[in-house]
Amino acid sequence: MDLIEMVIYSDYICPWCYVGQGVVEKLRKEYPMAITWRPYFLRPDIPPEGMDIPEELNDHMAEIGERLKQMADAAGLEMVFPKHLPNTRFAHEATEYADQKGKGFEFHREVFARFYGKGEDIGQWQVLQSAAKAVGLDADEMKRQVEEGKYTQAVQDHIAEAVKWGIESVPTYIINSRYAIVGAQPYDRFLEVIQRIDLPHNQESIQ
Repeated sequence: MDLIEMVIYSDYICPWCYVGQGVVEKLRKEYPMAITWRPYFLRPDIPPEGMDIPEELNDHMAEIGERLKQMADAAGLEMVFPKHLPNTRFAHEATEYADQKGKGFEFHREVFARFYGKGEDIGQWQVLQSAAKAVGLDADEMKRQVEEGKYTQAVQDHIAEAVKWGIESVPTYIINSRYAIVGAQPYDRFLEVIQRIDLPHNQESIQ
């Protein structure tokens, strides 16, 4: 089978994006996959210092928490539910730096683990720099280049691309620039698409 290209739009504060890593890892082991994570701002209204989770969102998380925990357990992921939502701008721009250094996938996974695995505030530079060091990146260079705005436009361009695709929720998985799978779907749903990737279809959304 030819290489399958998968672009995943996600935000670090999205719990479904976090637990969806399990399916991604399984696919990587069984098929020739090129995985690229792309940014999305789930809550663009979050101030730079972050914000406490609104009460109504706490209630929602309580309702879906058990399912999320089960999916995390199945994927071998730790799962905690932070009470503070960070602004993810710097995290996304730092991921762009990591991607340019060939460590985008590893850094993305590490930042996710810091937030939903350990409950750390990924809006803080010390957390992002610690994640960078963990995957072999130059943490000081990363911080400096991000603060200089080197990757701001790249992230904005990716967001614009998401708008072009009509993406309104995350995770959204774009396979071979043709098929879109929306949400943390089961493994079998991805197999349905993979079995059809050689057919001449337009983009489809698999709900």
